[in-house]
Amino acid sequence: MIVVVAEKPSVGRDIARVLQCRDRGDGFLKGDQYTVTWAVGHLVTLCEPDELDEKYKKWRMEDLPILPTNIPTKVISKTRSQYSVIKNLINAPETEKVICATDAGREGELIFRYIYHQAKCKKPVDRLWISSMTDEAIRDGFANIKSGTEYDALYASAKCRSEADWLVGMNASRAFTLRFQVLLSIGRVQTPTLAILVKRYHEIKDFKPEEYHTLTADFGTYTGQWFDPAIENDKKNNRIPNAETAQKIAKEVKGKTGQVISVETEQKKELAPQLYDLTSLQREANKKLGFTADKTLKIAQELYEKWKAITYPRTDSRYLPMDMIGRAKLTLQKLPQSYQQHVQNIPWKEDGKLPFSKRIFDNAKVSDHHAIIPTPQTAPMDKLPPDAQKLFDMIARRTVAAFYPAHEYNQTKIVSKVENHSFRSTGHTVLINGWKDVYPKEEKDEDQLPKLSKGDPCTVQKTTVKKESTKPPAPHTDASLLAAMEHAGKELDDEELREQMKGSGLGTPATRAGILEKLVSSGFVERRKQKKTVNLIPTSLGTAIITVLPEQLQSPQLTAEWEHRLKQIER
Repeated sequence: MIVVVAEKPSVGRDIARVLQCRDRGDGFLKGDQYTVTWAVGHLVTLCEPDELDEKYKKWRMEDLPILPTNIPTKVISKTRSQYSVIKNLINAPETEKVICATDAGREGELIFRYIYHQAKCKKPVDRLWISSMTDEAIRDGFANIKSGTEYDALYASAKCRSEADWLVGMNASRAFTLRFQVLLSIGRVQTPTLAILVKRYHEIKDFKPEEYHTLTADFGTYTGQWFDPAIENDKKNNRIPNAETAQKIAKEVKGKTGQVISVETEQKKELAPQLYDLTSLQREANKKLGFTADKTLKIAQELYEKWKAITYPRTDSRYLPMDMIGRAKLTLQKLPQSYQQHVQNIPWKEDGKLPFSKRIFDNAKVSDHHAIIPTPQTAPMDKLPPDAQKLFDMIARRTVAAFYPAHEYNQTKIVSKVENHSFRSTGHTVLINGWKDVYPKEEKDEDQLPKLSKGDPCTVQKTTVKKESTKPPAPHTDASLLAAMEHAGKELDDEELREQMKGSGLGTPATRAGILEKLVSSGFVERRKQKKTVNLIPTSLGTAIITVLPEQLQSPQLTAEWEHRLKQIER
């Protein structure tokens, strides 16, 4: 008998169906050759300090730091019965080997290995590694099963992550709770993430707006904004410090005729957006649909597990491997009918093959899992819940758009001069709509300019002076915080370290949403709706924690360094 251990009951049932395990037992499904059982997420975890030594029951400063050579594991009491089911099955005399079929990633590896070691199992282990939950993908996975030893480095990395979090969390939480006499939860990733929010909060609070004025001249067929060509910063050279000066310039130019002194037209290209990884999907779903990072992950996981509509979502890659060209073509052809017109308009090659580039297919840029795309199993759009339909639509359109040509347009910049004052006009004209054809047209007229040549006369018919002021940075949303976490290393001063941190950041795509939710549930951060956006604002407790913590615990440096080393262990 071969025992297959999945991560969740729903995944276990899918695998059991493919392996024809139909006899239902308590917490497992049995067939002729295989028995499929499942965890319910983590069943085994690291022991608490007071389980290592009674003296740690009372929190005392003199007992810190707690640095055990070995941190033992224990069974989580709430799910002990399911742990016992797995333990009995994998250790049964008739079991020849065990197949680890937990999620194909660092956390999935940890879930299985902790159960395996806690149960003191000695049976040989194979590893199922799949990127989608369709029957075909499961069958392929079993046909290409690998030895569990090939994933020993992944487990070492997962164990390291788990123990590092324990050491920082247990010691720092006790130390700062004792010092400030209020229960404080400190985490290796959670605390630097909170620090990003607190830093932004202070930037907004301490911001002092500066007033300035802008002047627009109406030339009849086009308008132009006053600017000072002597100031190189394009974004600030249209600012007039006070109303008097602005009104004086307006008076000088009104009704006067000048001339066009330059017309520059530049052809620009906007390449098709790349396929989604989890973080880019969460960011865009937050901006376009208002979903929190956690909600996006939950819906994506459901589209993957329950509906078999998309590939594995917890990925940090935006590329597909070269051997998926055929499968990508099949995926496009199997998309629901509403997308087929867009699929037909892809510039297919003459032999019916898919056009591809290094922006889509690149073996070197695929990590454990490739980018998120639909599966070659037509999604049941009529059965999907409304939010799942919206998220699937984003993934499907992005997959189709990736194979489209670039969006091309002419950008024109005209400078007009009247009474020695310069006015800038910009406009753009679409040449090839390209990948934007895949998306519903945004209600926006093209800002086209009339055909003008250098030397043409221009008369100011009307002027408008507008009072403006500099704006503080915007509060973080789920989308912007995810971006800040992903690129946390970029704020580091050390050039070499910043280079090393590329691709590390705070947390992993799979854990970032959970960290955000933990900050909210711990009372350190709250979500506040302002107009159309939902902002993440640190509470007074969250702000106070960052004020008292040493730099090392709140800087992304420690975490990013560790994340980088965990990746090295894994590799």
